[in-house]
Amino acid sequence: MHLAFFRYYPAQRANLYFAFFAGALALERLIIIIQWALSSPTLEAMLPLQFVRTLLYYLAYLWAVRALYTLFGFRPGWLYKGLWMGFFAVITLTLFARTYASLVGGLLIISIIAELLRLTWLALRQRQRGAWMVGAGFAVILLVLAIALGVVAVSALLKVPNPIPSASQGGFQTFVNLLLYLSPALGISLYLAREFALDSQLLQVKLSEVERLSAQTLAQEQEKQALLAAQNETLEQQVTQRTEQLQRSLTDLRATQAQLLQKEKMASLGELTAGIAHEIQNPLNFVTNFSDLSSELVAELREEQAKGVAADAALQQELFEDLTQNLDKISHHGRRAAGIVKGMLEHSQTSAGERRPTNLNGLTEEYLRLAYQGLRAKDKAFNVELTTDFAPELTPVTMVGPDVGRVLLNLFTNAFYAVRERQQVGEAGYQPTVRVSTQRVEEQVHIRVQDNGTGMSPVVREKIFQPFFTTKPPGEGTGLGLSLSYDIIAQGHGGTLSVESKQGGGSTFTIILPV
Repeated sequence: MHLAFFRYYPAQRANLYFAFFAGALALERLIIIIQWALSSPTLEAMLPLQFVRTLLYYLAYLWAVRALYTLFGFRPGWLYKGLWMGFFAVITLTLFARTYASLVGGLLIISIIAELLRLTWLALRQRQRGAWMVGAGFAVILLVLAIALGVVAVSALLKVPNPIPSASQGGFQTFVNLLLYLSPALGISLYLAREFALDSQLLQVKLSEVERLSAQTLAQEQEKQALLAAQNETLEQQVTQRTEQLQRSLTDLRATQAQLLQKEKMASLGELTAGIAHEIQNPLNFVTNFSDLSSELVAELREEQAKGVAADAALQQELFEDLTQNLDKISHHGRRAAGIVKGMLEHSQTSAGERRPTNLNGLTEEYLRLAYQGLRAKDKAFNVELTTDFAPELTPVTMVGPDVGRVLLNLFTNAFYAVRERQQVGEAGYQPTVRVSTQRVEEQVHIRVQDNGTGMSPVVREKIFQPFFTTKPPGEGTGLGLSLSYDIIAQGHGGTLSVESKQGGGSTFTIILPV
């Protein structure tokens, strides 16, 4: 039974020691039965059986002590080790000095019983549950011993023969043996049964608590799920609203960006138109002046012809010659204006996006002149020293002419703006200067636009190519000119656009294009 308990509940190790205790006693009783069953046994047969019986007897009670240590949670100490030393002493004496073996064995049994009683008493004092059951089992042994001692004492006082030996035959001896052997075992078994019952009840209580907590947890989980579902629905609504707001903001931003890009294009077109208008104005003025003069000459010629015979032939010839010269001059300046328009048409949007070999020096000089004339058209008092250093015999560069011209126009306009700003400060001895140069370096061409204007701080220089960043006052710049110029050079032509600048010391923009 105890082995079965230990098999299914290994944590209660006391069951293993109780199984050893009960098994050893059972084997010891079996040896007695074997001795009784033998008819006229020899000494050689009896001695080994008696030795094994003695061994099992003492082992049984030592395991009983170990079982109580484990059962009540006591730690075996020097006293328990002393009992085992006594056991080995009894075994040794049984083998080699049987005269003293009975005496030492009796002392060992008394010590074992004393230790069992001590452990039980400690458990009772500590009020360990069920300890009284084990104590009751050992109390029966004490009661039987007390009765036996009382009978012996009474017999001695009354001087009558001891009745126990005569009564210790047959059924009475069996009854006494049953009390001595079974009462501790029954007490321990009842204790363990009670422990299992209490553990079962505690397990049932814990199971009920677990079921209650599980139901509570399930309810809380369902509540959380409902709350999460509500929060998810709220979040989805908020996300939808935010998405709609972001979509509207993105649409507005794209519209604003398109407007700014259009504004930047119109600003560049305005600069270009102003330069073209200034370039065309001079030949148109000549055309107008010589046309008016020619009209006057035609009127004089008609008056002279109206005199008939009295007309002066020499004067008429002179008027014809002056009129012819005026028409030649009108034609010359007309062709000059047409040449300007033709040059601009070559860089117009009819070739936008198409790469073709382009005279870079001519393109640079043309847009430099137009940018300067455009600024002069706005401010007649503005003057700047222009210095050009174009690489001679520079081979044509394959590019989108209008796009690169737009970049150059932007750089020239910024350079003129920078020197004009520094000039307006009134710095003594300052002469606005813009220098433009081209250079062939291996398989690349470099275009540098250098000014001695206001320059830039390191913070501004780091942000100069960012979209919508500008240092100009509101209304004078969109912050897209250099950003778009960078994209045209870097992405559109596989080149680079860089800047070197020092605050108060001017700036140098460098365009590098592959040939």
